Amino acid sequence: MSDLNGFIKDVPRDLLIGGHWRPSGDGARITVCDPATGEAIAAVADGTRDDGLAAVGAAAAAQPGWAATAPRRRAELLRTVFDRMTERAEDLAGLIVAENGKTLQDARAEVAYAAEFFRWYAEEAVRVAGTVQTAPNGANRILVTRPPIGVAVLVTPWNFPAAMATRKIGPALAAGCAVVLKPASATPLTALAIGALIEEAEIPAGVINVVPSSRSGSVVAAMLADPRVRKLSFTGSTEVGRRLLTAAADTVVSCSMELGGNAPFLVFDDADVDAAVVGAMQAKMRNGGEACTAANRFYVQRGIAPEFSRRFTEAMRAVRMGPGTDDSVHLGPLVNADARDKVAELVDQTVKLGARVLTGGRTPAGDGFFYPPTVLADVPAAAPVLTEEIFGPVAPIVEFDTEEEAVRHANDTEYGLVSYVYTADLARGLRVAEALDTGMVGLNRGLVSDPAAPFGGAKQSGLGREGGHEGLLEFTESKYIAVAW
Repeated sequence: MSDLNGFIKDVPRDLLIGGHWRPSGDGARITVCDPATGEAIAAVADGTRDDGLAAVGAAAAAQPGWAATAPRRRAELLRTVFDRMTERAEDLAGLIVAENGKTLQDARAEVAYAAEFFRWYAEEAVRVAGTVQTAPNGANRILVTRPPIGVAVLVTPWNFPAAMATRKIGPALAAGCAVVLKPASATPLTALAIGALIEEAEIPAGVINVVPSSRSGSVVAAMLADPRVRKLSFTGSTEVGRRLLTAAADTVVSCSMELGGNAPFLVFDDADVDAAVVGAMQAKMRNGGEACTAANRFYVQRGIAPEFSRRFTEAMRAVRMGPGTDDSVHLGPLVNADARDKVAELVDQTVKLGARVLTGGRTPAGDGFFYPPTVLADVPAAAPVLTEEIFGPVAPIVEFDTEEEAVRHANDTEYGLVSYVYTADLARGLRVAEALDTGMVGLNRGLVSDPAAPFGGAKQSGLGREGGHEGLLEFTESKYIAVAW
């Protein structure tokens, strides 16, 4: 890994608008810090409302030409971006470690996952199919096409600064939409690096615009109020998603929302304990727990609970914590002090309510925003650690007796993104999966994300889907043409 040398050192620090790199309108800058040390590593342009509107204007100017570009040409350009990301994977991983704090192992996995969205949607770009049928009364044909929806605003979070951007950019560009990307102010460098790679691939100016901003609310609101914007794709908290849906209502902007999660992890008595522990570590500790898909609540059937708890605790205790630049480290810092303090507060509140700490549970001394892998047992039902999204390496365990009880506990939340089920009984696994109110289920698997699969949730975890063919259709409209021949 090359720290911030070479390619990383050369990442642009300004806004990308209409094919030009430029400072923000008022000259303000965002300081980007390394979560492992708290030290500043860069300063990037801090976009204003006018900058956001200028980016919308650039996208609107590029939209007709990009929509008219042959699908095969769009596919070839997206494939070129995939190749460039793959070639520079190690540099991008180093950049993610530096501004996000995740381990090098997690960062490399994210870059590979992120690049795959460009390859997948390069393949999907030529498969935007319509339909034709005879009207039931025989008077005409019903011809349906799927044109691009138009200019799209993409708002992404800090926890996966590469993958959350490419999961939106890939399908939008494949469908024929020009975009404005507003990355999280905590991790703007990765988004700017991806913007530069897309420019190198000779995608026309204005098709991709990148506007980092610490003034997210006012900048995004201004863009949503612009009638040229026809799509909003947002990944972030449910609270912010609700506000954006309200703002989007004024101009009736189509919205895709990938919001918060509170994923249950169900382990039945007949489960393979070895597999369940491996899956629990994947579902809980990917990205240090800072993921909307992270297992948040562990419901374990009483007969297997002592063995699972012991072995899961041993696995968590063995995790090595430290700066992500060390290739042997498996848990880096949380993204900032506020995130660390929230996790610590949730644990402290839960312990005060009677929970036992099996491992971890205390903020370590020293620099950086670290919190250790933590397992809690005897967690009471009213504990906030079970109702709030943890976003950290904390695993509360609750015992249950019956299948019905497990499903009831799992569904007792406003969220419905993903759930995990471990059982050796396939019939039970499928029965429980159908009963769970989530958009995704990992059945004897601790990972569900795949560029070829529809990613999204139920209830207040979101609207629409990302990934798969469904993710492409989110950036199109159905146009019906009544015709007779």
